[in-house]
Amino acid sequence: MGDMTDGVLAAGTVEDADNSALVLGVRSSLTGRRWLWRDPSATLDSGLTARMGMAIMQQAGVPEVVGRMLAMRGVAPDAVQDFLSPTLRALMPDPAGMIDMDKAARRLAQAITTSETVGVFGDYDVDGACSAALLTHFLRQMGCRVITHVPDRMSEGYGPNTPALEAMVADGAGLIVCVDCGTAAGDILSPLSARADIIVLDHHKVQGALPRITATVNPNRLDCASRLHGACAAAVTFMAVVATTGVLRREGWFETRPMPQLMDYLDLVALASVCDVMPLTGLNRAFVTQGMKVMARRQRIGLNALLDVSGVTDDRLTSTTCGFALGPRINAGGRIAESGLGLELLLCEDEAEARRLAERLDAVNRRRQTVEGDILDIAMEMATRQREEGHPVLLLCGRDWHPGVVGIVAGRVKERFNRPVLVGAMLEDGSVKGSARSVTGIDLGTAIIAARQAGLLTSGGGHAMAAGFGLKAENISALHTFLDERLEKAAALPDAVDLSIEGIVSVRAATVELANDIGRLAPFGSGNDEPLLALPRVRIVRADRIGRESNTLRLMIEGEGGGPRLKALLFRAGDNPMTPVLEDRNAPPLHLAGWLQAQTWNGRTTASFFIRDAAFAN
Repeated sequence: MGDMTDGVLAAGTVEDADNSALVLGVRSSLTGRRWLWRDPSATLDSGLTARMGMAIMQQAGVPEVVGRMLAMRGVAPDAVQDFLSPTLRALMPDPAGMIDMDKAARRLAQAITTSETVGVFGDYDVDGACSAALLTHFLRQMGCRVITHVPDRMSEGYGPNTPALEAMVADGAGLIVCVDCGTAAGDILSPLSARADIIVLDHHKVQGALPRITATVNPNRLDCASRLHGACAAAVTFMAVVATTGVLRREGWFETRPMPQLMDYLDLVALASVCDVMPLTGLNRAFVTQGMKVMARRQRIGLNALLDVSGVTDDRLTSTTCGFALGPRINAGGRIAESGLGLELLLCEDEAEARRLAERLDAVNRRRQTVEGDILDIAMEMATRQREEGHPVLLLCGRDWHPGVVGIVAGRVKERFNRPVLVGAMLEDGSVKGSARSVTGIDLGTAIIAARQAGLLTSGGGHAMAAGFGLKAENISALHTFLDERLEKAAALPDAVDLSIEGIVSVRAATVELANDIGRLAPFGSGNDEPLLALPRVRIVRADRIGRESNTLRLMIEGEGGGPRLKALLFRAGDNPMTPVLEDRNAPPLHLAGWLQAQTWNGRTTASFFIRDAAFAN
């Protein structure tokens, strides 16, 4: 058993719970969760994972805690270097491995060499904005005139539409590129292909026949053997730019012209990969790792302004910066305001204008939070009733709900109930427009496509974990029954997601050094969760509300016997069941679960603990 005082993973108190090891005996935390070891064998000296961790430590020269965590993630000793220091040189495949990529690259190169006008049609989320910004910047740098369009969520909906595309053609576009959309828009794109060449750079699940156009580059095409299923649209767009640059180089285009600095686009790829919840493994790890280095240089004027407005003061940018500071603000414009604001900011090259746009997006995001909160209270009540009735899937619809925030509400309800959730806004014309979020192991995107094919939806598609949908209000009940039957295995899920703990560490051992060791496994996100640690038997020394709306709880904690103190933070404290206990300085000793991070500000680095859960110590 490891020693909690030296920061090494420790077995702590282990009991049998449904063939899994309980951590610190926590069967029901303050949020109703069990705390289980991510890999019970990793906490025992005789375990296979523990032995593999020791082998990684010895061969790769990493601390034992890092070796064990790498072993838990299935990283073999010979793959440790690519995991800890991922590079595009080592992990980037030939873009031509994606079907139709050669066609797309040749047509884009033709547009550049003939100085064509190109239309770029994007989506209103972060991935769409980043994809459109990346391609637009590249084409303009290469001398093309570029027309951009991001559809309005309310009046145009998702994906290509005929009026917008025809307007591009009328404005001189001989080539139109749809990014982060278009795969399922054959009925819109195919008829227009006689008037302009069309390329799709997308990653969404394929529904039915592909558009009859110049090229459809999508690693999730059934006939694509690239194995890049986890790439976001911005990553696909980046690889299209790489392939196009290769065509131009072979044709001698750069003999009298400077080569573009393609690595400078990786900040956009990183931001999109994190915000579109792509798995941070393999190539995506390289994109995000290298992209965060580019972002940290703050060379993109729009992102730099948004970082400032978001209050990002830490000198080191992480995937958390993308997911919680930048992403929500870029998304906000497309949710409840002007859909093109995010793209406009990313393309902005004037500092004063960028600051104005960033402040506007920040204000829109605050308004979005208010709108979201009003809907969330009602949605939670509806979800509670449906859960009590035994529905495997929660389908929540309401009048006067803003379609732009239903996806966020669906995500919050999913977190609370651990069930697939669909949230729809009922519109005046009798239709419903909504978004869906799923839980691990439940492929909601495929179920949505099946419902559309069954005639229950007028529109629908997405990923395993997230989807959009539209239907007539009279079909709500039939859709609910269809999804309950198709996703019935969700009924067996626990009401709250078990926490997977990777180690027990005392407050004394929760140091900057340990945080930096754990940070070597970054970037964290889907497919590479940030390691959850448990702090045993802590006492609350001080509790303060901080932040613009006093919605963050800042604590000073210490071990039961005193000693060094550690700062701990709880976000969204206002509606969190843990808050009353954590604010009570007379509370009995608590076990805390969360993430240990090193934060640097004004040249000083300290350790902070970000609370995920809490339980009364026995």
